[in-house]
Amino acid sequence: MVYLTGFHAIEENIKSGGATGPLLVAKANPRARKLLDLAKAHKVRVERAGAFDLDRLAPGNRGIALCIHEGSADKNIALKEFIADINEENREDVLVAVLDEITDPHNYGAILRSCDQFGVDLVITRNRRVAKHADVISKTSAGASAWVPVAEVANLPRAVEDLKEAGFWIYGADMGGDAVYNKNLSGRAALILGSEGSGISRLLRDHCDALVAIPSQGRVDSLNVSVAAGVLFYEAQRQRNLRQ
Repeated sequence: MVYLTGFHAIEENIKSGGATGPLLVAKANPRARKLLDLAKAHKVRVERAGAFDLDRLAPGNRGIALCIHEGSADKNIALKEFIADINEENREDVLVAVLDEITDPHNYGAILRSCDQFGVDLVITRNRRVAKHADVISKTSAGASAWVPVAEVANLPRAVEDLKEAGFWIYGADMGGDAVYNKNLSGRAALILGSEGSGISRLLRDHCDALVAIPSQGRVDSLNVSVAAGVLFYEAQRQRNLRQ
């Protein structure tokens, strides 16, 4: 079992309809009482817990914690199901984020938050989010992990090939790429984000139709990957809005 302790994380997981609980409460402060009311409205089971027991189960809690099943912190979806749905709906503007070895849970959570804000339709990742990181991811994403669809795949290059067959253009984020605003990110587009240490892997780079970069004037050589993700997603949304 996994325990979420962030107020936003708990709130969004309950609102998403995926939480069954129990919601463990040791100290009903005003913020916790609002979550209790929300849990009751969504028929999420509520249980009282001693402070010592809650600290043991969910270190770092603020008097309340939501118990979820392992793997349910993300809104998981199968890639083939996603492609079938957008084809059936004849959707033209679809944005997908492909995360290549983004293993830091803080970066992963921050990227999910940007995905939620800028309308990313799906996140594809090879790395399964281990249970011990679920609370960090949910907190860092401010609960967005309960809303953003995530497809976990065994083979990222194969997943990118599936996207290409579905009419997606594949763009890799790379400092040596063309300025992102000079590329057309409307339509069906996928953005690949690589790890901060080694960037995009060679196999995935070979699948890219183009590499894109964020022009900068700073003295530091690059942006944090989660910050870069937000900028790229914003640019994709901006271009889509211009077409409407």
